[in-house]
Amino acid sequence: MEILDDPRFVVAPVPDADEGVAWLRAHVARFSEGIEHERRRALTLSLLDAIEPSSLRRPGHPVATLAEAMGLPRATAADIEVVTACYQPHEPVTAEADAAVARLVAVAGNAWDEATAARIGILIQACAATRSMIAGNEPPVPATRRISPAGKEIVVSLEGGPFGAGRHECPGRDHALALAEGARSFRELHRADDPLLLPGAWDFASAAAFVRQGFRAVGTTSLGVAAAHGLPDADGATHGETIALAKSLVRLPVPVSIDVEGGFDLDPASLAAELTTIGVAGVNIEDGRGSDLVSMDQQSAAISAIKSAAPELFVNARVDTYWLGVSAADTTRRAMAYAEAGADGVFIPGLRDRKLIAELVESLGEVPLNLLAELPLQQLRDLGVRRVSTGSLPFRAALTQAVSTVDIYRSGGSVPEAMSYEEAEGLCRVGVAE
Repeated sequence: MEILDDPRFVVAPVPDADEGVAWLRAHVARFSEGIEHERRRALTLSLLDAIEPSSLRRPGHPVATLAEAMGLPRATAADIEVVTACYQPHEPVTAEADAAVARLVAVAGNAWDEATAARIGILIQACAATRSMIAGNEPPVPATRRISPAGKEIVVSLEGGPFGAGRHECPGRDHALALAEGARSFRELHRADDPLLLPGAWDFASAAAFVRQGFRAVGTTSLGVAAAHGLPDADGATHGETIALAKSLVRLPVPVSIDVEGGFDLDPASLAAELTTIGVAGVNIEDGRGSDLVSMDQQSAAISAIKSAAPELFVNARVDTYWLGVSAADTTRRAMAYAEAGADGVFIPGLRDRKLIAELVESLGEVPLNLLAELPLQQLRDLGVRRVSTGSLPFRAALTQAVSTVDIYRSGGSVPEAMSYEEAEGLCRVGVAE
């Protein structure tokens, strides 16, 4: 790390350019020295000073969150990912990356100047280093490069100093830590003393009602979403409806996990990118397809693709063996395979065998086991279950109560109490800043 403090060791010079990735490299503080570096670093610091780090503690893609805080569209994250792969001077530049830089400049105001380069550079840093931090890599960026007084390139390890040192030390340390905390917030809820009780919402009002009641996170029920739109569940028919709901729910002040059935027959990586860019904290993906199961290898590959595309997404891998009457041995094999593929949690609806529950908790280790709200919550806690989902129960209960209320009135009885009009109408304001 002493090399980073020594002004004799400099970053490799980059040639000037008028466009593309080469232009970006030539106009950011990261690859400059002397007066130019001081001026460009000051621009970067002024941009970061305008953003309160605490405002970045939100789930989802860290680049999308930071872009939004900088007044840019969350979808900017896609182009930032493309450019990041070519950003370092030793990496070859693709035509796709050059085109992405042009789009980024356009969305940032269409000025090819140092201020625009600084904005893009901050987002690239969040993409490369911060995302690596969220994924658990220590250090997030393993090394940096300097040129010695003799002109020799030296690789400097960042072990023990993940934010660098000296004049090129990361200027956004507090912002990076806040982004990482926000992206990890849903995961941390699975490590509390009591299991995370995750209610299943089917629209904004139901989710807001759960939040107002004090639940620490909200999930969705694919049955509720599908039925509310007159569509069948688990048929891959509700991608659009699910995405629309996710976009409305992320404004809530708690992490949101989205049930994506079996993935809607879409490319898993593309679906993951779509959801994390929206700001979703987690996904629930199942291996059941009607009365059958997809192969263990196919589901494992889908889980790995999701984690590779969006390391910040909490992937809850649902094992449908119990619902389909498959053996307990196959349940365990699938649970372990999905955890090995990168699943952050394993969900086995229908499992009530206390002995097998305890065995799975032990076998899965740090990967939390998720069950339906069937056995008493205290029993599940004592067995080591870390997450309990209500599934479609609240939706079915709401339908039952709604029909029952009208039926009671028709029969001349006294209808049960319900929340007031004002309370119900007020749900639309849950999560809206005063």
